[in-house]
Amino acid sequence: MWWKVALFLALGYAALVGVVYLAQDSLVYFPNMGRAHVATPAVHGLAYEDVFLKTSDGETLHAWWLPVTDARGTVLLFHGNAGNISHRMEYARMFRTLGYHTLLVDYRGYGKSTGTPSEQGTYADATAAWQWLTTTRGIPNREIVIFGESLGGAVACWLARERPAGALIIASTFTSVPDLGSEVYGFLPVRLISRFSYDTRECLPHVKAPVLVIHSADDEIIPVAHGRRLFEAARKPKVFLELAGGHNDGFVFMRAEWVKALGAFLTGAQRSLF
Repeated sequence: MWWKVALFLALGYAALVGVVYLAQDSLVYFPNMGRAHVATPAVHGLAYEDVFLKTSDGETLHAWWLPVTDARGTVLLFHGNAGNISHRMEYARMFRTLGYHTLLVDYRGYGKSTGTPSEQGTYADATAAWQWLTTTRGIPNREIVIFGESLGGAVACWLARERPAGALIIASTFTSVPDLGSEVYGFLPVRLISRFSYDTRECLPHVKAPVLVIHSADDEIIPVAHGRRLFEAARKPKVFLELAGGHNDGFVFMRAEWVKALGAFLTGAQRSLF
C-alpha cells in the first residue's frame, strides 16, 4: 500500500510543478493590478506630454514625458511588476526637484500600452524608450540616468549594459528570478523550470556607468542580501544606499536624507563623465 501513497504524492508534486511552470507569467507580471491610471501628472502639478512609442516588434507603448527648465539630465524610469506609470508620481516629483527631466514608460500590457509582457518584450520596450530619448529628443547618452525599481531594476541593468548611459540606479532589485524564486518556493525545482532569467547580478559587471544600488534592510519581498550581492557585482564607481521600510513602502523619496544621498550620487556621476 505504501507505494500507492508514494505514487499519489509523486503525481501530486509533478502536477504542482507543472502548474507553476505554466503559470509563471502570472507570478512575474501583474499588469492588471491597477491597469487604469489613478491620475495624470497634472493632478500633481507636473507639466507633461503624452508619448506613444513604437517597439521593434510592433507594440505601442504609452509614456509620460515630464520636462523641467534648465535640466541637469534626464531620468528614464522603469517601474516594478505591478501598477503603472500613474503610480510613480512621487518619483517624478523627486527627480523634478533634483532638476531632471523624466520619462515614465509602461511596459507592453501595462497601463495603455499594447501587447502582453515577456522578458524579451520588456527589453524591447526599454530599447524603444532609449531610442525615443536619444533620437527623437536628441538627448546625449551621457545625460541619461537609467532608473529601475524591483523588476524594473533588471530591465534598467540590461539597458545600461547595451547602451552607454550616464548612470544606472537600481532600487529593491533581485539578483535574478531563479535566485528569488528558489528562496520563495524552496520546495520546487525553480532553477530547472524557470522560463525567466532577469539576471541582474550577471549583467552588472558589464555596466560601465556609475552604479547606485538602493535597498531596504526591512524589505520582506526581496531581501537586502540581493541588494548587497548586486553591489558586490557592480564595477566601480558604485554606491550603496540603505533604506528602511518594506518593499512597498521603503522608497528613496520618503526621507530627505535619502534624496540628498541620491542627489549627491547623481552629481558625482556627472563629474565623472566630464
